[in-house]
Order: sequence, then C-alpha cells, then structure tokens
Amino acid sequence: MALTNGGAATPTPTTPASGGGGGNLVLILDYGSQYTHLITRRIRQLSVLSLCISGTAPLSAITALAPKAIILSGGPHSVHLPSAPTFPDGFLSYVQENDVHVLGICYGMQLLVQKLGGAVDVGEKQEYGKMEIEVQKESALYGADEVGGHQTVWMSHGDEAVKLPAGFEVVARSTQRAIAGIEDRKRCFYGLQYHPEVTHSTKGMETLRRFLFDVCGLSADWKMQDVLEEEIKTINSMVGPNDHVICALSGGVDSTVAATLVHKAIGDRLHCVFVDNGLLRYKERERVMSTCESDLHLPVTCIDASEQFLTALKGVEDPEKKRKIIGREFIAVFDDFARNLEKQLGKRPEFLVQGTLYPDVIESCPPPGSGRTHSHTIKSHHNVGGLPKDMKLKLIEPLKLLFKDEVRKLGSILNVPESFLKRHPFPGPGLAVRVIGDVTKGDALDTLRQADEIFVQAIKDAGLYDKIWQAFAVFPSVESVGVQGDQRTHAWLVALRAITSEDGMTADWYYFDHKFLIDVSTKITNSVRGVNRVVLDITSKPPATVEWE
Repeated sequence: MALTNGGAATPTPTTPASGGGGGNLVLILDYGSQYTHLITRRIRQLSVLSLCISGTAPLSAITALAPKAIILSGGPHSVHLPSAPTFPDGFLSYVQENDVHVLGICYGMQLLVQKLGGAVDVGEKQEYGKMEIEVQKESALYGADEVGGHQTVWMSHGDEAVKLPAGFEVVARSTQRAIAGIEDRKRCFYGLQYHPEVTHSTKGMETLRRFLFDVCGLSADWKMQDVLEEEIKTINSMVGPNDHVICALSGGVDSTVAATLVHKAIGDRLHCVFVDNGLLRYKERERVMSTCESDLHLPVTCIDASEQFLTALKGVEDPEKKRKIIGREFIAVFDDFARNLEKQLGKRPEFLVQGTLYPDVIESCPPPGSGRTHSHTIKSHHNVGGLPKDMKLKLIEPLKLLFKDEVRKLGSILNVPESFLKRHPFPGPGLAVRVIGDVTKGDALDTLRQADEIFVQAIKDAGLYDKIWQAFAVFPSVESVGVQGDQRTHAWLVALRAITSEDGMTADWYYFDHKFLIDVSTKITNSVRGVNRVVLDITSKPPATVEWE
C-alpha cells in the first residue's frame, strides 16, 4: 500500500500492504476511542503493519485493503442508541467467507455481540480504570499457565455483554463477574471488554501477540527498510521523469525526512523552499539554513514572507482562523515559488511534498457517531486541515501513515544526522499557536522567542533534552501584577510546557527538579523585558492537547 496518496484520509491501496507486509495487514475500525491510535502503534511495535480507518467506512474500503485481521476499537457510544456507529452491511459475511479474524475491544466487543444475536445491557456496576480479571479457561487468547490467574487490566465501560451469541464462550471475567473475554474460534470472532493496548493492562501486549501470531498466523515482517523502498517506488510512479517537485521544508524532523526521501527518489528535480513566516523560533531561520546546507546537502531556497503572513494575521484571535490563514498563505507562497521556477525551468512543478504524519490525520478526522464523519476532531492541522480546496499543486505525503518514532527510524536509514532527528517537534503554524490571540499585538512574538530560547537551552544544558518529547514556552496574552526593582509592575505572564510521549497522541508533563524551575523562572523574569511571572503547565494529554491552541 502506498503511503503517499494525495491527501486522502483513508489510504488507497496499490498492494495489500506496504513495506513487506503484503497479506499481513491488521485493519483497525475506529469507533472513537481515545486509544485507537495506541492499538495501531502497539501492533506496529510487533512488526506488523496496521492501519486505521473509520468504523463506518463502506465495505469496499475494507475489502480493497484485504486485511488478514480486523480490530473493532472502543468508543464512547452505547450500542442501544439509534445513532450508534456500526460496521457496514455485509461485513460479517465478508470476514467469515474470507477467514478474516476479528477482535472486538470494549465497544467493539459489544457491537460484535449485539450484531451476532447476543445481548448487551447497562452494567449493574460500571467499570472504569484499573480492574482485575480472572482467566477462566485455556483459549486462543490466554495460555494454560494463565488459567485461574488474575490480571490487572484497563476498563472503560458502562454497558456489558449479558448474553453471548451461539458459538461463543466466556474465557475471562472481571472480579465483579462481568464478561471480560469471549471467543468463537470456529468463526474467528474474539472479544475483550478491556483495553489490552494500554500499559495499565499488564499482560495486554502478550494477549495481542497471541492474537496476531498464534491466532491469526501473521508474520512479523513489517520493517522501515521495506517502507523506504516501497515509498521510493510510489514516488517514482507518481512523478514523471521530467516532473519537478516543491518541498515545504520547515526545518523539523518530519519535513526534513520527507525531503530527504523524495530527494533520494528524484534527485535535483526536488526544489526545497524554507519560508520565514515571521512565526519562527529564536534564530530558527539561520540555524535551519545552515543545517540544510552543511549536513543535509538539500537544495533549499529561503523566502522571507514574514510581512505577508503577519499582515494577514493582524487582529485575528480565533485559533482555527489563524491556522486556516497560515495554510492559505503558505500555499500562496508555494504557488508563487512554482511560477518563478517555471520561468527558470520552462516547466511548472506539479507536486508539493509535506511531512504530514499519521497523528495529524487521525486528529483531523472526526469519529463515527459524532455528527461529523470519523477520535473527535481536536483541531485542524496545518498540514491537513489548513489547505485551500483550489490548491494547484498535487500533494505528496510520504510519511502520512507513520508515527514520529517511525519517521526517526526512517530518517536514520536515510542518514539524516542523529542530532537533527532528535529535534523536538515544532507545529506547522509555528508560534501562532503559542501566542494566544492576536500574534501581532505588541512584542508578543519577540517576548515569546526569548523566553522559549532560555527554557529550551536550559533543558539542553541540564542534559534533559533527549528525555523530553517536546518543550516550549507559551505567551497566554495575560498580564499580572508584580514587583520588580522595588516597583509595582503590570507585565506579561509566560507559561512553560514540557511533555513526555511516545507519539504525541497521548502525553504526560515532565517532572522537573525544583531548582531547575527556579533557575529558569529567575532567568526569564530577569532577562526578558516585560515578563514578571512564569507558570508551569502540568496538564497531561488528554484532557489537554500538547499545544495551547
């Protein structure tokens, strides 16, 4: 399957699976669980290709992907509601006729039970968070050594299965006697009421491993080297031998790996453009251009469009409007760059490369049952939701089905310097989502740049940079009363955020030593004019997102 697919949220296959995983695809049907992305990642960690599409996708979207196994995700819905999302008509016949193994998780299990003729009811006792289950018998999902033993699992359900369809048997129960594990081996249907993908489920990965390899008979043959080779073939099939391509290079890991990959495929027909939109970090322009020229050897043109972007953003406070404006202005810059290239080359570039990742796609698609069309839309990503419909350039997104850690592995194979691959993520809209409200108001951007540089440099000096997924300062546009130099002040507040994460989809805040925080706070209030207060954001994701806007 080509990872490069012109911007469609649902992947369009050219083969059953990409990167050596032909015939080994695990397809997750997403019913809105906050853990759906985690199922996808856990399976990939076992070297099996997994993809996620809407749980209400048409049957043709499922059959085209030819999965070997399908996982029905959890979700916030009740199967009793008329609006409850479900798999398409013909799904049950398709999986049985084609020997596709199906595992329902949480809501997915309840959906399977109901559609096959069983019964689901409101549980007498709801089960949320850490719970204990008892394995009742040896089965496909549990080994003989687990029978009679207890496991800690992560539950999140109010409804429960109370009557199983014909052919099913109970293989595990919670300590409250709710059905926790079921299977019908003859028809290849399995169900877990808990979330095996969550780390709180202590033996969850072992259960997933048994399902994938012992039950489904899959092979652990999905590797980044295969993804690289497949992507190069895909890019060459899309881009003609005389076609030219523009790459939107931000200086971040994603766009840099994407550019290096496309450059490997088509050589100097790739034209990278780095846009200074006035929303960059401290000395970002100088640092990125130096790295691209000295370490990456990529052909890069730098365009200063800061006045254009900031003029368009003047007075705009709504974060979604800011993202849309930034996306629009980026495309305007790229179109102009393409016209100038056309004059030089005698041929207009037809493609635009972006470093869109899988979390960008997942977060930008609403879930089934939400009244929209696919986990809840958290925000439109600059790479996904901010592009105008009349864009003249065709998109190439070679990383669109990869997570951040997978992109770093791919970059390592492409010989991108390790120091560059370890850079913290930086949002496409730049500091526009770190200045709350109007980014052009007063000295907000310069104030933020200085505070951010002090914070990040302190993290590097303390040897903490590689332990943190992302760290940055935020300008909330809030003034507070303070005392500086024996005088009362009314100055700006700056917030600091640092998180740990595996993929950016879920995150926890980093626990700094108190002395470190004192030193950073003191340096910011002493060095950055107009700041008299520093606060630390100690919110995980969820309930918060990584960025403030």
